Amino acid sequence: MTTMQMATERQSGTAGTGRATVGAALLVGPVLMAGYGAVRLAGRALGDYGPGVWWSLAHLLFLAGVLAFVPVFLGLRRLAGERGGRRVAVDVAAGVGLLGTVAVVVQAVIDLAAGFVAADKEAMSEIFDRVQGVPGVMPLVYTVVPMLFWLGLLALVTLLAFLRRDLVRAWAPVLVLAGTVLMAVSLDLLPAGALCLGVALMPVRRGLSA
Repeated sequence: MTTMQMATERQSGTAGTGRATVGAALLVGPVLMAGYGAVRLAGRALGDYGPGVWWSLAHLLFLAGVLAFVPVFLGLRRLAGERGGRRVAVDVAAGVGLLGTVAVVVQAVIDLAAGFVAADKEAMSEIFDRVQGVPGVMPLVYTVVPMLFWLGLLALVTLLAFLRRDLVRAWAPVLVLAGTVLMAVSLDLLPAGALCLGVALMPVRRGLSA
């Protein structure tokens, strides 16, 4: 086997591993977010959603779900190929989404830490008040920058619905938008919103594994 053949095989193996990682993330991300919503609803139904097991489990699922979207953003970005200005638009959308991901991760970590430290809901509320009272924290971690996660995902899927119609269906942006709106309206609708994301991204996963 020549050196060139060995290099080609290594590249093919790396590409295959990358596709598998993205494919898994496309499934795992929405599932974990739906799990967060389900655990949250269960904890609230039992009247025990505050510091404790339900809160910690829900936010661990949420944190893992958000982190799973890192390879999703990177993988969707690679789907655009080298297409000049169109590729720049895809890169910007992916970058915006990743920036939002960082903010959401920080938010989830703060929520987890508050849940571990606080003895009860009142103490946890006081911790949140202190953290959110720090100048710049609210827009950076809770209100403005986290929205970039959803805006970046929506923009990326919309662009790819035009650029890669073989992988991203025309109705995918509609489902991503619907899922985002559902989650914004009420956290109780998280499972339904996550289901919308999962259905929107499923054809991409199938295409990558084909």
